[in-house]
Amino acid sequence: MLRAFFLGFIQIHLLYHAVQEPIFGAAMIAELKRHGYDLSPGTLYPVLHTMEEAGYLSVSTQVVEGKVRKYYRATEQGRLLLEETLPKLRELVSEVLEGQGPSFLPEPVDEDSLAPGKDGP
Repeated sequence: MLRAFFLGFIQIHLLYHAVQEPIFGAAMIAELKRHGYDLSPGTLYPVLHTMEEAGYLSVSTQVVEGKVRKYYRATEQGRLLLEETLPKLRELVSEVLEGQGPSFLPEPVDEDSLAPGKDGP
């Protein structure tokens, strides 16, 4: 379960950087390591490929020091996804890390009372 949580954090991180500038695997492994994630290329590249297949990243190749390097950049769909994610991320950080959310859960809504034809309280 922890791996699934971290994968979501990593995807947001990748998308954030890919919106800022083209990214490549080795640089992102170093950047993520700076944040406490120890990823191998065998873990990172499938994530990048999945994000590309989903339409969030585009890829281009460039020869750097005689080697082909893949650069990933956020697509318009990726930019929109990040924009949609940021308010939810801010709210989560505010509640979980800064204690600015409610200290209790709201009462559940009785969905039967909301059914058409039923009179409310």
